[in-house]
Amino acid sequence: MDTNNQSISADSQLTDEELAKKIQAGDSELFSVLVSRYEGKIKRYAKKFLFNYEDAEDLAQQAFLKTYININSFDSQRKFSPWVYRIAHNEFINAIKKRKREPLPFFDADTIFPHPLAKENPLKDSERAEISRVINQCLGQLNAKYREPLILYYLENFDYNEIADIMRIPVSTVGVRLRRGKEKLKILCEKIN
Repeated sequence: MDTNNQSISADSQLTDEELAKKIQAGDSELFSVLVSRYEGKIKRYAKKFLFNYEDAEDLAQQAFLKTYININSFDSQRKFSPWVYRIAHNEFINAIKKRKREPLPFFDADTIFPHPLAKENPLKDSERAEISRVINQCLGQLNAKYREPLILYYLENFDYNEIADIMRIPVSTVGVRLRRGKEKLKILCEKIN
């Protein structure tokens, strides 16, 4: 194993913030460690937020490029994850604005609600398929301002403060949007049933 790989391996034990600080100091090779930590998460976020647009992976890569270009503006005293998600958020919002008139396909309920049903669940496959169809329809109709905080909170496990930082909204607004998003989702699903 060469010395460079040993160094990156040892550096992979550092926190995101420590890695960012080293990258800011000129060790740009360490950016690959951050990419490996966040690539799957940002791609998943892109696919959920953008409704699986064909270019979700391209937009995720664009977010990483912007992260690399702007790494010197990151404050290493703050958490890295909300900062990188904020960059991705901006990329995705810009993509949505460009496609404003384009109809949005539905979410895959298995992706949105990844928790498997209990084995002893009495629902038949046909009933599960119908529930999945209804949820997909409901989420497809939910406004992005409510959909995004639901995704960030329930699926990406960010807290209210981190969501506020990512979306650049007050913490109290995060709570309001989560509550209203759940209410609107319930109403939409009840209309379909």
